Amino acid sequence: MLTKRKICVVITARPSYSRIKTALIALQKHPNIELQIVLAASALLERYGSAHLIIEQDGFDINAKVFNIIEGENLTSAARTTGIGIVELAPVFERLKPDAVVTIADRFETIATAIAASYMNIPLIHIQGGEVTGNIDEKVRHAITKLADLHLVASPKAKERVIKMGEHETSVYLTGCPSIDIAKELDSEFTNELLEKYQGVGNKIDINKPFLVVLQHPVTTEYESSRNQIEVTLNAVHESGIPTMWFWPNVDAGSDGTSKGIRIFREKHTTSNIFFLKNMEPQDFLMLLKKSACLIGNSSVGIRESAYLGVPVINIGSRQSGRERGDNVKDVAHDEAELKAAIQLQINHGKYESSFIYGDGQAGEKIAQVIAEAPLNFHKQLSY
Repeated sequence: MLTKRKICVVITARPSYSRIKTALIALQKHPNIELQIVLAASALLERYGSAHLIIEQDGFDINAKVFNIIEGENLTSAARTTGIGIVELAPVFERLKPDAVVTIADRFETIATAIAASYMNIPLIHIQGGEVTGNIDEKVRHAITKLADLHLVASPKAKERVIKMGEHETSVYLTGCPSIDIAKELDSEFTNELLEKYQGVGNKIDINKPFLVVLQHPVTTEYESSRNQIEVTLNAVHESGIPTMWFWPNVDAGSDGTSKGIRIFREKHTTSNIFFLKNMEPQDFLMLLKKSACLIGNSSVGIRESAYLGVPVINIGSRQSGRERGDNVKDVAHDEAELKAAIQLQINHGKYESSFIYGDGQAGEKIAQVIAEAPLNFHKQLSY
């Protein structure tokens, strides 16, 4: 009889949960897997959406919680948060004794997971390696790739890059992105009644009329400009008069500037067309996104899920520079006139054809199968 593999998944932020949810479901159901979940960093903070409450509501048991966020939303606090994450995760891994640790994507808290597991001789599984972005996250992503022992990538080009980085091709699996699974499974429509369960600031909009969704994060390599950058978007969206659902930024260097810009703008203007809120359950958010006229900002959801859903996207600035993208994305600078023109252009265009750049909606099952069956090692060398 096979011994169940103990697989520890560390979730550090609200976007990470949507990037792994369907894989967690598949891992939990797999007969040869014992799933362990550790929550850390901003996934535990109320002001960033209390992702832990959604995870628990979805029926997952939390094996450990690591409170390691240092307040400040600047470069120093990001570095200190990473260091504390290593210190706090190590004893958690010692107690849980997983056969492998799963880390997701490229956030600064994520590399703490990778370092702690690597130094404890625990096989490290990295999801979404090999992708290109326009800020410090790319450095983090590639550093994690070099620490990881098993690679579950979202696109063919990402697989090529990981192998070119010296990873053995037998350790790299093309699975697609689990967030596409959620998009594929959408079987109902977002309604005004569903919106009532979410609290926020401002007037709730009528989503039966055309509306925008804004999700804009600070760029860590441009964090000193975060307030000016968000003000450009605020002015353009406010002056458009189009009803808008505006989501709070991630906890990154510069997010204090982004948040302050939003608060001051709300004090100086009557933002009757904008409803601000912190978070939504992944499925609800994608239903909302699918119904929207356009997504504005610099989130990877505009590159990944929106491509599959055919949602028109206006991608602002450099944060997603270099990512593979579909025809639905229009790139603009932090320029008010350019953004206004792009809003009108994308609304006039309407929905795009679905793109399968990041998978066909079966990533969760593929990931669980690979994790259950692939060899687990913690020693490797360059393959060239």
